[in-house]
Amino acid sequence: MESQKIEQVEPCVVTKHTVEKVPLKDLLKKIGPSIILTGIVLGPGSITTAAMLGSDYGYKMLWLLIPIGFMGIAFMMTTYRISVMTNMPTIAAIRHYYGKWAARIVGITTFLSCMFFTIGNISGTGAGMSLVFGIDWRLGAMIMIVAMLYCYFSKGVYSKVEKLSGICVLAMIIAFYATLVATGGPDWKQVGTGLVSFQAPEGSLLAALGFIATSCSITASMYGTYLGGEKKWKKEDYFNGAMVADAVSHVFEVVLISGAIVLVGAIVLNPTQAQIHSAGDLANLIRPIMGDASNIVMGVALLGAGFAALLGNTQRGLVFLNAGFDKPTGLEEKSIRYGSLAVLAFAAIVAFVYGGSPVELIFIANVATSISTPVAGLFICLLICRKEINQDLGYKPPRFLQFSMIISYLFILAITFLAF
Repeated sequence: MESQKIEQVEPCVVTKHTVEKVPLKDLLKKIGPSIILTGIVLGPGSITTAAMLGSDYGYKMLWLLIPIGFMGIAFMMTTYRISVMTNMPTIAAIRHYYGKWAARIVGITTFLSCMFFTIGNISGTGAGMSLVFGIDWRLGAMIMIVAMLYCYFSKGVYSKVEKLSGICVLAMIIAFYATLVATGGPDWKQVGTGLVSFQAPEGSLLAALGFIATSCSITASMYGTYLGGEKKWKKEDYFNGAMVADAVSHVFEVVLISGAIVLVGAIVLNPTQAQIHSAGDLANLIRPIMGDASNIVMGVALLGAGFAALLGNTQRGLVFLNAGFDKPTGLEEKSIRYGSLAVLAFAAIVAFVYGGSPVELIFIANVATSISTPVAGLFICLLICRKEINQDLGYKPPRFLQFSMIISYLFILAITFLAF
């Protein structure tokens, strides 16, 4: 009887010892959510907060890239593991283990976080239109919202616009790295000092929170579990390297691009103590290499980054809200589509009523996105430490991953508390 019992259970247990690693060419095919998540994360908020850190504090806040890289991988691998071990995306797993009210609270807070992000993206696309065409940013934002509505309700347009947005973001990356080269590159001694100084100059923690909230978003990791379902990931993909590669590629892209923007701010703006209050100030970042074309190039970059983020983020918020209330989460669902319209309308009203510049609003909205981390992060920590998700299924507890997730969560809580 005992041997028969073993024969029935043992083949069902998939571990790193029973799964072969996937060849590189096949591994690249399995990577998918990271690409979409990077497009969502690298919006106008990322550009603005990274540029502000560099212009205001020079090299002193570069050390944030280290915890961002560590936390980004910890968040993604934790949510991925919970998803494949429970066969449920994050909020569904929260409902299963902690009840409907826990799921609803997480759904609401993550939805609000995404809505604030949408406000920042609307402001960013408006700022981009203003730089490129010289029109009022509110009019520019309205034009982009109309384009967004066309994408939502037209077949085949979404993928084309997403590719175009990707090209715009790529142009931004090239512009920033070209500026680094044109200015002679950073002072590598100061780069090294900035990476290990772990200092926080007076007034820097709010900017640090905004930078972390957009560059290392727990909502992005949670959304990855829904996108993973589209890729039909299985337990094998957690152990064969597919999910690790996906998480690492996403974090690498974010750190590489955000780090470059911080460095450009430190090199170009910090020596003159220039601060960023408008879209024109952002354009000054690449003026050393782009000259009179800097407004157009930065405007196109903001347009591309904002539009790509809007395409994914607005729907992402409705997916979280629906998941919290146990409603359908497919992107083709009417509640997702029409809910996205309502969010866009509300976000636009808030953005247009705000009296300051769009860049200031982008920064405020970015800081506000941190609302979801204390709530969602708590339940994710609880889930990864549950015995049922590991030992009862024959898996060893992922001690290092549990430790990494808890340390990352406590770090975010500390930054949030100190910033406010």
